[in-house]
Amino acid sequence: MTRVLVVEDERALLRALAMNLTARGYDVTEAETGTRALTAAAAQEHDVILLDLGLPDLSGLEVIKAVRAYASTPIVVLSARTATAEKVAALDLGADDFVTKPFSIDELLARLRAATRRGGSAAETSEVVLVGTTSVDLAAKTVTAADGSAVHLTPTEWQLLETLLRHPSKLITGRALLTQLRGTPDHTDPSYLRIYIAQLRKKLEPEPGRPRHLITEPGMGYRFQP
Repeated sequence: MTRVLVVEDERALLRALAMNLTARGYDVTEAETGTRALTAAAAQEHDVILLDLGLPDLSGLEVIKAVRAYASTPIVVLSARTATAEKVAALDLGADDFVTKPFSIDELLARLRAATRRGGSAAETSEVVLVGTTSVDLAAKTVTAADGSAVHLTPTEWQLLETLLRHPSKLITGRALLTQLRGTPDHTDPSYLRIYIAQLRKKLEPEPGRPRHLITEPGMGYRFQP
């Protein structure tokens, strides 16, 4: 049974989420404040944390930072706030995904399933990953097309692709990717990443103009969708 910690200060929504998740087989722990959330997270291991940013005592960002100091539990942020800067801040601190209120329960469940898959060992330790019909061997650092021919990537393209593939379905911010590629996030020109993502799509996506696997999240970053 998947254990989920639901952190939400709106009591009616907290109860509705708990009831829906319990009905679908989740083992739910409820917390209405950041302090209670951190206490619950420390007392018991959870498979995923569903976290509202607008809490009455601690901010959701503070909760993410505190949890990430000792645990890699997947965190799905839930918030009515739509400012891109706050979403990026949550993701940079270690949140795995972001769901904006209002939302459908089906969308939320899909995000939770994706987060718990990433939390398992298989998602991040698999050394051979398929991008459509193209096979990427992360250990051998080779890329092979469906017809068996080798696909050449530049070192920068490889580094960007490997970062995305090792975190399937996870939204990775542009800032995090720039830090990975350049050792610093100070390069702020968004065209830098767009150019390399476009090159990867031409080499890996069946239809580069309609990418299915290397996905752009406008204003935030990119994700690899298996």
